[in-house]
Amino acid sequence: MVARSRSVRRPIAPAAYDCVKLIFVRHGSAILLSEFGEKPVKVGDVIALAANTLCGSKPEGSITVTTIYLDRDYIVDQVFWQHAALLADRLDAQDFAEELYSEPAQVLHLGEDRAGMLMPWLDELVALSLDGPTPEKFYRMQALLFGVLDVVAPHVRTTPTRRSPTQRRAIRLGTLSPRNFAPLRAEARQAVDLLRDAPEQRWTLQSLADAVHLSPSQLGRVFGNAYGKSPMTYLATLRAQQLARLLRETDLAIEQAMREVGWRSRGHAARMFRQAVGVTPTRYRDLVRQKAAA
Repeated sequence: MVARSRSVRRPIAPAAYDCVKLIFVRHGSAILLSEFGEKPVKVGDVIALAANTLCGSKPEGSITVTTIYLDRDYIVDQVFWQHAALLADRLDAQDFAEELYSEPAQVLHLGEDRAGMLMPWLDELVALSLDGPTPEKFYRMQALLFGVLDVVAPHVRTTPTRRSPTQRRAIRLGTLSPRNFAPLRAEARQAVDLLRDAPEQRWTLQSLADAVHLSPSQLGRVFGNAYGKSPMTYLATLRAQQLARLLRETDLAIEQAMREVGWRSRGHAARMFRQAVGVTPTRYRDLVRQKAAA
């Protein structure tokens, strides 16, 4: 989590970030350019943007905003604990969150009075973010954020969704690099789109680099800066997510499900899945069925 305040006087071209953004308008007004088209925003409005959502703005004179940048995995963790009685694990929580918050860009009209109550908390979050997060600041930043979200969340439009309870153990796949929440380069977004559209393909770093017209080393650097992990680690995570979904929602044999998501070796697939979810695919399916029968 990072919070920053800034004043803008010139148009900002649409850019996407690999994080969730909450933008609080403190002064002035602008025309927002996003996936919902063009919309005016003014003091008292909050813009909620999902990760990888293009957004730009044209200030009407000038506009001052405070932006809270939230890591996607952090959001998924909060959704998991908020709905822990319904969700199996973090992968299930990710699917749930994508269905629950299906609108990638929203303008929330809090009003000047309600938004004004948040300004001291936002100012403190910005001050605490200046030197980066530290363990000593952790609880205060969480408290401030939750106070802000408590006011903002009732205004966020959601989509009704349901999930079946299964198992709850999950860990993260791969070691993450520090995040700087910089705008995503087009090549990084293109590479992610290719992996998401066809995770079952026999991707190598070289073939993915060729597809986005970069060298493997360039792609590794660009991708790591954008998403905090290597392209192949990202691919393994996608495959683990899809395999977990198939194990929950279909009766496919485990080995067939592994092939469906792009893993040809059962041993390798089981090892990668366990790194992502915390249990083997066989144990995962057993836990799903036990919960369903309970």
